[in-house]
Amino acid sequence: MIRVKNLNKFFGEKQVLKDVSCEIQDNEVICVIGPSGSGKSTFLRCLNALEKAQSGTVELNKYQVTDPQTDLNSLRSHVGMVFQRFNLFPHMTALQNIRLAPEKVAGKSAAEGEKQARELLKRVGLEEKADAYPNELSGGQQQRVAIARALAMNPQVILFDEPTSALDPEMVGEVLDVIKSLAHHGRTMIVVTHEMGFARQVSDRIFFMDEGQIVETGTPAEIFDHPKTERARTFLSKVL
Repeated sequence: MIRVKNLNKFFGEKQVLKDVSCEIQDNEVICVIGPSGSGKSTFLRCLNALEKAQSGTVELNKYQVTDPQTDLNSLRSHVGMVFQRFNLFPHMTALQNIRLAPEKVAGKSAAEGEKQARELLKRVGLEEKADAYPNELSGGQQQRVAIARALAMNPQVILFDEPTSALDPEMVGEVLDVIKSLAHHGRTMIVVTHEMGFARQVSDRIFFMDEGQIVETGTPAEIFDHPKTERARTFLSKVL
């Protein structure tokens, strides 16, 4: 599904990704963990060219993400993205936020778009909030609408950039439950998260990042119970 090779990213003179290489299989759920500033979100954003790397390659199915000739609009129609801060359109209802891309980009009819949007709202437990605007929703509800919106284009991959970091603690669980249900239905997902219990439960593999590199990869049991590197051991001793 995804192949990353020798990816390097700089912001000015600061190198935030250093020769990152990995492969992610179809229907695999990857959780990316590590300390703040380790390059996790930048790595995620390079996968759909929201950030452009200075060197290295990213392949996502048929797309050469790092090729300047690649049609990024076409690429992003196959890659769902859920951000920390929801990024819903404030002047649109929950239903309208979800309908927008399928109707404007994928060419669905208004009837098809509305039917699908209502089904997705039901899937994330918000069917009664179809006509609510973002400022009428809690943070957890907004994030669940954002997840429904990401699903609306039936993406091949969904990227989650710390989806619970902007939420009050009591709202975290409702969002994680939705993501868990997606993981159990066979979707390729990459989740940058600080929620270690969640990462242990849903991941097929864990990527541990530090100082712009993927320092260690493995199953949840391997990473959490038997980390191989001293850096991973030190990090996990502070967060578990």
